[in-house]
Amino acid sequence: MKVAVVDINGKNTGRSVELSDAIFGIEPNKHAIYLDVKQYLANKRQGTHKSKERAEISGSTRKIKKQKGTGTARAGSIKSPVFRGGGRVFGPRPRNYSFKLNKSLKRLARQSALSLKAKEENIVVVENFDFEAPKTKSFVNVLKSLGIENKKSLFVLDESNKNVYLSSRNLKGVNIVNGSKIATYEVLNANKVVLSESCLEEIESNFSK
Repeated sequence: MKVAVVDINGKNTGRSVELSDAIFGIEPNKHAIYLDVKQYLANKRQGTHKSKERAEISGSTRKIKKQKGTGTARAGSIKSPVFRGGGRVFGPRPRNYSFKLNKSLKRLARQSALSLKAKEENIVVVENFDFEAPKTKSFVNVLKSLGIENKKSLFVLDESNKNVYLSSRNLKGVNIVNGSKIATYEVLNANKVVLSESCLEEIESNFSK
């Protein structure tokens, strides 16, 4: 599919690029997207939750009342989970939530996410740009020119755009990644995906295999 190339002022340069149908034109696989997003969010979980069980509670170990004759249930420890202040039954323990997916499935999920954005016409291709110095105002002007200042956006650039990255990191709703590090969740979470011309070759080499 062909997409027009615009400059950072939002004006058409008169040129267009051909986006690979193998990446931007496939039928989206919803299950692959689901699994990749699930893994992305699971890998972000700290898993440091912990509650004390009865063996970890500080308290007396004496039998709190006699075994028989009280008319109530037997009770051997004040640390029992049935009492206020006692331990918790099957409470959360520290754990690792991450899990693995094979490379071909993750590649299919990324292709599906990019194809979905292309189908919705939410992909913009801009000519390569850089700033002389890091300046948030310069990046805000780019967002306004592209008409996405109030939308969540994902910019896919090459490694050399350090000043662009530094100019954008204070802005809410703006995410900048390298062409080889596109995540399915980040693509779906953005209203607009902005691709630089220089990153297209890298995207094709990484996701068309």
